[in-house]
Amino acid sequence: MCGGGGGTFGIVTRLTLRTHELPETMGGVFTVIRAASDAGYRRLITQFVDFYADHLHGPHWGDIVTLRRDNTLTIRMTFQGLDRRQAHAVWQPFLGTVAASSDLGFASAPRIPDIPPRHIWDPAWLRARNAVLVDDRPGAPPENVFWAGNLGEAGHFLHGMESLWLPRSLLQLDRRAQLVDALIAATRHWSVELHFQKALAGAPAEALAATRDTATNPALLDAFTLVIIAAGQQPAYPGLPGHEPDMETARRQAQAVVKAADELRKVAPDAGTYVAESSFFERDWQRAYWGPNYPKLQQLKKKYDPEGLFFAHHGVGSEEWSDDGFTRLAL
Repeated sequence: MCGGGGGTFGIVTRLTLRTHELPETMGGVFTVIRAASDAGYRRLITQFVDFYADHLHGPHWGDIVTLRRDNTLTIRMTFQGLDRRQAHAVWQPFLGTVAASSDLGFASAPRIPDIPPRHIWDPAWLRARNAVLVDDRPGAPPENVFWAGNLGEAGHFLHGMESLWLPRSLLQLDRRAQLVDALIAATRHWSVELHFQKALAGAPAEALAATRDTATNPALLDAFTLVIIAAGQQPAYPGLPGHEPDMETARRQAQAVVKAADELRKVAPDAGTYVAESSFFERDWQRAYWGPNYPKLQQLKKKYDPEGLFFAHHGVGSEEWSDDGFTRLAL
């Protein structure tokens, strides 16, 4: 059974889906802002952190903001439960400040479209707007689509990947400067993505309660974003002539990714992370993935799989086995 990350063996005998009502309104905010100097970039990030903490942190806003090494801020935020007029009113003060600044500019003009929620998973509607690509294999049904932005992930060769949840305590007034310093320092090594849809601080009480009733690291409940820092290249395959990965570049970028993440660990030293989107070499993975839930998971593993038949890299109980899963270690 595989999800977004590592998988293992299993047999599904029953599946229950919990569904939720669609919101009445959805939409997005899209823009790219470029700073003319390092000092301007610091002011931009400071303004955005203040803006997010005061106006966006809560149940209405999610998705991704990217802080790039070239002093640009890419905003791809989505909203639900608001209409376009309300969303525009929320963002106008921030966007107005950018427009009035002498050392900031829009590399991509702001757009705030609204989207009928039922169209989000409508293949025909999405195809008409070039939001998705279609399965071009002979005989594939027309509803086989995938997000156009994910094409680069098909077969890509990852050089490095680090992720960590940042606690909402960093949004407190007396800690925002620390957060800005860490974000700026990280971007001097590599670009940083803030995935606000992958953290639950500010979520409704029912969402928190449902997540608390899982084995996920409870640090997720108090996090306002999942930071993902990654580098890679287009499809490359070791041993395939003409398609081998550029290992010199890969190692150099992998080091930069780790250094960027370490800048953020200075302000969030005990941050957990999401098991399906994290480093293959995750440090202290038992705590990072499951926190205080790990001892109970170990007990269940020993009860239902005492011989360790089901093995996954950095899966529960894998510390008892060699990396290939074939040799039990003496602990």
